[in-house]
Amino acid sequence: MKPAIILVSETRCDELLDEFGRYARDYELPTATSAHEAKQAAKGVVADGGQVAMFVTESRLPDAEVLEAFHWWRATVPTARRVIAAHVSTFREDAVQLRGGLAKGKYDAYLLAPRGARDEEFHTAICELLSDWGSTVAEPEVVTVAIVSPVEDALTLGIRDYLDRMGMPNRVYAPDSDEGRAILGHVEGDGGEPDYPLVMDLGKRVATVHSVRDVATRIYGRPADVDVDRVVDVAIVGAGPAGLAAAVYASSEGLSTVVLEAEAIGGQAGTSSMIRNYLGFPRGISGMRLSQRARNQAIRFGTEFFTGWPVTSFTPGGLDGDGAPTPHVLCTEGGDVHARAVVVSAGVKYRRLDAPGIERLVGLGVHYGSAMTAAREMEGADVVVVGGGNSAGQAAIHLARFARTVTILVRRESLAETMSSYLVGEIAYNPRISVLACSEVIEGGPGDDGRLGWVTVRNTADGTAERRECRGLFLLIGAAPHCDWLPDEVARDERGFVLTGRDVPQDRWRGGLPPESLETTVPGVFAAGDIRAGSMKRVAAASGEGASVVPLVHAWLDPTR
Repeated sequence: MKPAIILVSETRCDELLDEFGRYARDYELPTATSAHEAKQAAKGVVADGGQVAMFVTESRLPDAEVLEAFHWWRATVPTARRVIAAHVSTFREDAVQLRGGLAKGKYDAYLLAPRGARDEEFHTAICELLSDWGSTVAEPEVVTVAIVSPVEDALTLGIRDYLDRMGMPNRVYAPDSDEGRAILGHVEGDGGEPDYPLVMDLGKRVATVHSVRDVATRIYGRPADVDVDRVVDVAIVGAGPAGLAAAVYASSEGLSTVVLEAEAIGGQAGTSSMIRNYLGFPRGISGMRLSQRARNQAIRFGTEFFTGWPVTSFTPGGLDGDGAPTPHVLCTEGGDVHARAVVVSAGVKYRRLDAPGIERLVGLGVHYGSAMTAAREMEGADVVVVGGGNSAGQAAIHLARFARTVTILVRRESLAETMSSYLVGEIAYNPRISVLACSEVIEGGPGDDGRLGWVTVRNTADGTAERRECRGLFLLIGAAPHCDWLPDEVARDERGFVLTGRDVPQDRWRGGLPPESLETTVPGVFAAGDIRAGSMKRVAAASGEGASVVPLVHAWLDPTR
């Protein structure tokens, strides 16, 4: 069945139906004249095995306030996007009282209904929301990468999560399905025995993979693919917001630029289901889409990306026997990259939870980070999110579209100390999400199927403990710098974050002067984003640092500039 866009208006259903006619090929377009009728229409779609992608309604309904109607519809179909298409006669008047609901997540967009043909501003908003729904809820219609596996084990889920973060539609097929047998035919035709999981890309190449890195290498190549005789102007380690911004600005200004990323493009920000406070995106944008847009922008200017190969060691450049400068060398298991300047933007990784039974269930219900792919598997389940930052809040809101209940555990007395106000408000409004303050997970264990089945939660105030059923545990518990590969020449603070500028101890200044604001203790090596000591730990701040580091790179490469 085609997914449905339910159009709701007491008197203008025909106008909405005409306006949404362009979507008729891919979506069903049922209409309703009241909130109750729309709810029944949604129930009918679900009962028939279909999906509701979106509700589009006028701002005034005959039988309910529109925010109350959204509450009904959300309870019926939590994953559907909700849009107000206000008529011009009521748009300004209703905006004052209704726009506050956007901040609490009661609906997704407040738009002026089209008044004529080709209102592409309106339809851009609709398409963005449908695209977001399609990438996070629906199985893809067009599959870029197919996976064959008899079970959704930790490796299969890790591969899917990587592909989702890279913006590659994917699907898992059972070996005995029609699609699975067709893919197995490629292997058997070569005389090989099937070994799972199998991965087939758009080029119809099929291979057994043993790690997420295997998938990344097959798709994007190895760092050794960079011509070893070529020294690039700048190598960027890490493709989070800081690294991506540095890549865009460096390559757009003519610098030869290579980016090395250990995992998927986007870093931690790339796992966010929806970032609502990033400048210029009033309806929000997922971390994956923001990251992939930045990646495409950098590629357009000539940046080369290599993913799946972490930097294992770094040898700073110096002077050869003739006094000529030698390049910095970044080493990976797949090859080395030589660069005149280096930007360290490897970001941070979530801290591991030291609790019995947790580590052996990673990928089997336990996830570090939001794991967007795993959210689909949580439908009807009880889920726990550990963490009090924005990433934890965004993960909880996304999970609430699927899970029966989502419980946020935070060691502090409230979320307000560490989370943005708009997220705190949205969480408070969502009936599926609850918050347990002064709490921590101290143990976890499997259910009958070998996946996570329960956790024990301790109240840090009085020491009491409670065992509770739990099918998903998402851990977003602070940040540890990802820079074990850096040599001692690069100074770090007591927590391991890279020191730059005036934060560098005076005994390591050069010629009595501190390094430049984003420069480390090694000449020609810079740091930007979360890995830098004193950084703000926000997407916009990291992007700003990535852009700001490029003039310093220029000055290092050409002091006369």
